[in-house]
Amino acid sequence: MVIGLLVVAGLAVVLDFGMAAYSEYRVSRLLRDGSNLSADPEVTFHGFPFVAQAYDDTYKNVDIRARAMRPDIPGEISVEANLKGVHLSFRNLADGNVHDVPVDAVQARMRIEPVELGRLFKIPDLQVFGPPAPDKSDGSGGSGGSGVTTTGAIILQGTVPMSSETDTPALPGTTGGRLVNVLADLRLDGDQVRITATDIYRGSEASPAAMVPEADKAAVLARFTKTIDTKDLPFGIRPATVEASAGQIVVEGKGQNVTVDLDRLQQP
Repeated sequence: MVIGLLVVAGLAVVLDFGMAAYSEYRVSRLLRDGSNLSADPEVTFHGFPFVAQAYDDTYKNVDIRARAMRPDIPGEISVEANLKGVHLSFRNLADGNVHDVPVDAVQARMRIEPVELGRLFKIPDLQVFGPPAPDKSDGSGGSGGSGVTTTGAIILQGTVPMSSETDTPALPGTTGGRLVNVLADLRLDGDQVRITATDIYRGSEASPAAMVPEADKAAVLARFTKTIDTKDLPFGIRPATVEASAGQIVVEGKGQNVTVDLDRLQQP
């Protein structure tokens, strides 16, 4: 009897994980086709047992991660969404009828990584660091690469050309120049992320960099200044915050009691 119960329990667990995996696959394929993604996004239904959630037509916690193209950002960026309280029948999910799905809470974000930022600024070796930190007792040194997050003052580093130099060896995609650090202001203005370089930075939070001749200062600051049109985040969520984190620019927004289309991660 004990062995029989263990076998039944094992089969129930396998069935539960199988239904969850099938649901994840269905949503993933629908999102890829509906949003013209280059690869299947990662979809995870959290919570056990899955069958109980399917029976109640309510899924507690769903994570979605994908790589997506944006017309205003060269290359692909990372987009993520966490949905809590997804009200959808399993029959509709199996049939692909996932339009107009009520969701209790949505947290959406986009991550612009160093490679894409370098292409956007036309500075291939661009790096993003956290703000100047007077207190380094936590050992972070203020570097975005060590996990510090911030909005406001950040440090940007990259190699840019100087008008006074023509014989400096060039990085791929550049015309040569010097490795410099600049202090910049990171702000969210409506649906736009504004990165405004304000001064040459000579502190120690970023790696040592060259001095900038006064004649080149204005051009260098302009090179590190950019406005990014975030448009809508996944499922049409409006951006609410921006921060620099681990070398990335992260834009995030939240929504309560919203209706989403689970086969369209990006709005048309």
